[in-house]
Amino acid sequence: MKRLMLGMTLFLSLFPLASAAETPEEKGLAIAQETDRRDTGFGDFTAELLMVLRNKHGQESVRKIRIRTLEVKGDGDKSLSIFDNPRDVKGTAFLTFTHKVGDDDQWLYLPALKRVKRISSRNKSGSFMGSEFAYEDIASQEVAKYTYKWIRDEVYDGQECFVIERYPVDKKNSGYTRQVTWIDKSEYREWKVEYYDRKKSLLKTLTIKGYKKYLDKYWRADEMNMVNHQNGKSTRLVWSSYKFRVGLKDRDFNKNSLKRVR
Repeated sequence: MKRLMLGMTLFLSLFPLASAAETPEEKGLAIAQETDRRDTGFGDFTAELLMVLRNKHGQESVRKIRIRTLEVKGDGDKSLSIFDNPRDVKGTAFLTFTHKVGDDDQWLYLPALKRVKRISSRNKSGSFMGSEFAYEDIASQEVAKYTYKWIRDEVYDGQECFVIERYPVDKKNSGYTRQVTWIDKSEYREWKVEYYDRKKSLLKTLTIKGYKKYLDKYWRADEMNMVNHQNGKSTRLVWSSYKFRVGLKDRDFNKNSLKRVR
């Protein structure tokens, strides 16, 4: 009996997964956690953004936006989006305090009304500034806001990818029942996301390309394209001029100063 036990101990030490196989849910969570871990520690960054809105007839309008993001230790990121043109949206500012758990805090300053509007958690599925991105899409995607399931491995755009499903914890206010995400195995970058609406029908697809590495560690994309399959519209985000660790502070993300933001 002792010899049998010693043999079993050696077997389990050499093959630990044989005693406790990873479930699809555990694997999905582990992939999400590793994705998050690899993007932790950047501190802050600024960037410039072109938002190209395209209607179902192919007509386009372009908005120019400045982005500021601050990483918050122990919580979600803070971000500020400032619209510079066209003239009808110039001066509009959008502030988000993302939280690891619970509802995010979001405020929108509309210069035409000269007031700050708080975005209710009940409205997070609404369109952000007429785009095909919802308010919940542009907040940082904190791990605890979803549950996960690995469904398969697949090659996408030449990349060996994990394909996982994530399900919003806030089922009442989210516009989605699930999201299917392609994450490459080499660097844990998102390449594609499919969004399914409350009727479980495919609503939108986000594709991402042009990744570049900053600070020898942090990957950022040059372009994101969100296509709405139900209304025929799309929104393309073109990123440029990334600058990291520029010294942003909490005071740069103050809802009371949205009216004075420059």
